[in-house]
Amino acid sequence: MKTLLVTGVAGLVAALAITIPGALAGTAATPGVTKTSVTIGTTMPITGPANFYASIGAGMRAYFSYINARKAKSDGKRGVYGRQIVFKVEDDGYNPVNTLQKTRKLVEQDHVLAMVGGLGTEAQLAVRGYLNQQKVPQIYVSTGSTQFGAEHKQFPWSIGWQPDYLQEGIALGKYIRGRNANAKVAVLYQDDQYGKDLLGGFRKTAGRMITATESYPVGSTAVSSQVARLRASGADTFLIIAIPGPTITALVTAYRIGWRPTLLVNSVGATDVWITAAQNSAGSPEAVNGIVTTTYLKDPAQPNYQKDPQVKFYKALMAKYLPNANVNNSQYYYGMAKAADFVQALYRAGKSPTRASLIRAVDNLTYKSPWVLPGANISTSPRSPFPMKYQKYARYNNGSYTEFGAMQKIR
Repeated sequence: MKTLLVTGVAGLVAALAITIPGALAGTAATPGVTKTSVTIGTTMPITGPANFYASIGAGMRAYFSYINARKAKSDGKRGVYGRQIVFKVEDDGYNPVNTLQKTRKLVEQDHVLAMVGGLGTEAQLAVRGYLNQQKVPQIYVSTGSTQFGAEHKQFPWSIGWQPDYLQEGIALGKYIRGRNANAKVAVLYQDDQYGKDLLGGFRKTAGRMITATESYPVGSTAVSSQVARLRASGADTFLIIAIPGPTITALVTAYRIGWRPTLLVNSVGATDVWITAAQNSAGSPEAVNGIVTTTYLKDPAQPNYQKDPQVKFYKALMAKYLPNANVNNSQYYYGMAKAADFVQALYRAGKSPTRASLIRAVDNLTYKSPWVLPGANISTSPRSPFPMKYQKYARYNNGSYTEFGAMQKIR
């Protein structure tokens, strides 16, 4: 996922304002489902240290607005089988304590059919047990936490979406091992399950190359001292496993102290917007040129996708539903792609959807998605629950990414 700098948080807050549906037509047999609507919920950091992720929710809402307005070719009805999708967003500030509180509200007061696209590894793990106990689908979480695949049997109402962090770490390890078998790697990682998952994957393929590691606490962007210590280790390669704020600080700090290592940045922090921000802050493209990351979606900022029909469609939706937003911010694209998968699953859940029929549809969803990389698709089964099965490498140079290497099948 690659993005451009999100500005105007107030505008995003407005875009994500909670939708209050009209009076419901009687009591629904299934929570969140009436004859005319389907209500779903999510939690995201609209405020706080990770508020830049609000653009994901805005992208989801824009796609749902499109679905609610267009007439489906299959039945000529707006929405899904004539039901409008009502999308309720609660701000958890990237704090798991708030996530639990807001999730309980959406389930117990707003009576949502499902939680869709909730963001943050620790935040989503914090509510996973509750949602499974309540048998409420927790689907397409906005985290690559390995647990949402590996523990799907134990928590059958929860499922991930993007490639898991373990596999991303394995891929980055394979890259550096193939590029330089004698590389000395220094690692900065977020001290939570997200950071540990990805570092664990990297250790599987390049563990002997690691010369030093430094962590930073969740919610902090103060990583300059850690970067200085990593440089002192003598490493010639720098792996950053961080959300955008600390990633920017780490890249700028490395450049300013004269460290010029080979740069590896995991996909969470390697989006176009944050790399551009780092370059602008450092005052030189040398601070970011050559970054290698992984990717699994088409990137609307990449020159080679400018004529792609789906990217053109995405830009048309942006012009209509988010006209003041940056169309090259691929976090909006990420949100739309996720929302599109939910719509596919909702259709497959049947004309009278239930929570059980929805999770069955999610568990067995295979289709040729136009949002993912060319040659990839969406495919899930109870034994292989991550929808994204493919990823590629991408390298940043002179303002944009270029994909390279063969497509890698994850599972």
